[in-house]
Amino acid sequence: MLQRTLVAIIGLLLFAGTHGHAQFPPPAGEPGSTAIPSDSACFKFWASSCAVTRGFVKISDTNFTYEGNNRAFYGNDIDALDTADEVAVSLGDGGWAVLTFPVTIGNGPGFDFAVFENSLSNVFLELGFVEVSSDGQRYVRFPAETNVQDTAQVTTFGNTDATLINNFAGKYRARFGTPFDLDDISDSTGIDLQRVSHLRIMDAVGCIQPGYSTFDSKGNVVNDPWPTPFHSCGFDLDAAGVINLGAQGINNATDPLAIHIFPNPVGDYFTVSCDRQDFTLSILSLDGRVFSDKVAVRSSGRISMHDAPAGLYLCRVVFPDGGVRTVKVMKL
Repeated sequence: MLQRTLVAIIGLLLFAGTHGHAQFPPPAGEPGSTAIPSDSACFKFWASSCAVTRGFVKISDTNFTYEGNNRAFYGNDIDALDTADEVAVSLGDGGWAVLTFPVTIGNGPGFDFAVFENSLSNVFLELGFVEVSSDGQRYVRFPAETNVQDTAQVTTFGNTDATLINNFAGKYRARFGTPFDLDDISDSTGIDLQRVSHLRIMDAVGCIQPGYSTFDSKGNVVNDPWPTPFHSCGFDLDAAGVINLGAQGINNATDPLAIHIFPNPVGDYFTVSCDRQDFTLSILSLDGRVFSDKVAVRSSGRISMHDAPAGLYLCRVVFPDGGVRTVKVMKL
């Protein structure tokens, strides 16, 4: 906590506001910034599962389409797994992603985890709310704050001053994570801060038009580049990394759509099952290449990896309602 407090004090002293608005740490690479590079040794684990619910291309006109789609479609859920690499999945206006990890996150000294967006600059900032859960059901949102003016819309390719943003994912450019400290929600009920099992990132719609706006924890309208009526609209999730491990260690959180794979590591075959639904699955390499295309499975099935070279793969499962789960599979 001491290190985090000193960083915050430095940021406030260097970037104190002149109009009574709180000023927050500056962009990555500047004195007082809290940005954490993706290659930092502080990261113990990265997200191993991601389920994305896409938002609209343009939330004020849900009939508007880009290349025939009215929802974001850039990237895949697997692009949010493992280390930040500037390959991301776009959430769209109001979309969200739920991440899980091979371990639980705990409230330890200083920052506990970080979220990575893939902005190519320090000033083009697409923001997201961050929420955590210890059961996958009840989520608690981090108190986020924006002091960006709300009288003129930040345009499609407009700029935002990072010193006016706090506790929003997307504050920092690609390969620099925005860190979060579970101490910020220590007075919340219904969550065990030593056993955080789920992380939810929700696109903060930056539209200032009444009826389509989102708001920070103080009731201020979020104003970020909008509209961005493309397949890559909204928050672009690159990765999330664990800094402090939880008391439980291995993440055994219950998920009603959990995918069960046995054995794993795999020899020539593995059995995949889900407790509730039929599904289709694909086996992909870590770079997203399809090894085995969509196979329909009724609740459970036996999958061959006889011809697959040894290594790490991703089993991507798609449910009839559009839900997605991705699980790592090791081929021996």
